Amino acid sequence: MARSIGVVMDPIEGINSKKDSTFAMLLEAQRRGWRIHYFTAGDLWVENGVAHGRSRNLELRDNPADWFSWIGEAETVALGSLDVILMRRDPPFDLEYINDTYALERAEIAGALVVNRPQALRDANEKYFTAWFAELGPPTLFSRDQTRLRAFVLEQGRAVIKPVDGMGGASIFQLHRDDPNINVALETVSEEGRRVVVAQKYVPEITAGDKRILIVDGEAVPCALARIPSSEDFRGNLARGGTGEGLELTERDREICEQVGPELAARGILFAGLDVIGDYLTEINVTSPTCIRELDSIFDLNIAGILFDAIERQLAARG
Repeated sequence: MARSIGVVMDPIEGINSKKDSTFAMLLEAQRRGWRIHYFTAGDLWVENGVAHGRSRNLELRDNPADWFSWIGEAETVALGSLDVILMRRDPPFDLEYINDTYALERAEIAGALVVNRPQALRDANEKYFTAWFAELGPPTLFSRDQTRLRAFVLEQGRAVIKPVDGMGGASIFQLHRDDPNINVALETVSEEGRRVVVAQKYVPEITAGDKRILIVDGEAVPCALARIPSSEDFRGNLARGGTGEGLELTERDREICEQVGPELAARGILFAGLDVIGDYLTEINVTSPTCIRELDSIFDLNIAGILFDAIERQLAARG
């Protein structure tokens, strides 16, 4: 019998299929003959302890001008009846995101393999989780106290500040010790001290790229995508004008992956993306890591295939 897979994602109508990692995963599921159930925010609910979803079935095409079509009508599905569910909603990691993880945890209890594990999504904040590996990163402070944050910037001389729940380079500031805008930047990002901010010492190697390293079931894909800032921005994010360059992993990259990977696997984080600048780990992305399609294209890989091999091993181990 064919496997069934659910995916919780942002509206498929709005994706760039040439670059979207979730789309790469769904293409791989389709190649394997799996039936795809598609859900967006608002499609999940729990009634009397049982998680349900309003599902649409998809047919996909690797064609950026016409990449999907619906099959049949919407139907109600008990989420626990699915073999696998991919949680691929983009941040912000807000209360509604957390509520979806509760529904997915009920599905997990009922028998579905959820990638990544709902509890791990709640526990492993993409910025804050680096504190579990502080020896691998630059000097870092998590705080909403503007006085403490300002003192950190002054001590480091040059620092980057960003919200702990964002993505894609949004609301990131680079501050210098003598910058007259320190206070207003801290007020803005921390929402006047109501929101925790992460401050990290500026790593000058960002000019050579912010490397994205993908981890599948605790093991690193043996290459990275260096996202290199444009001449007009310090951020390497592709969404902010950065350009991607494929690189082989360095010895330091592998050292970082060997320390972080096993802990991710132990927590049920089957697919993650590490961000490394120079020799430093700066983020651990677990909600909807990207760069599959770019790395596949550069290195002639099938990273989604590697992921689905790992998923099938876990399903086989369950019997």
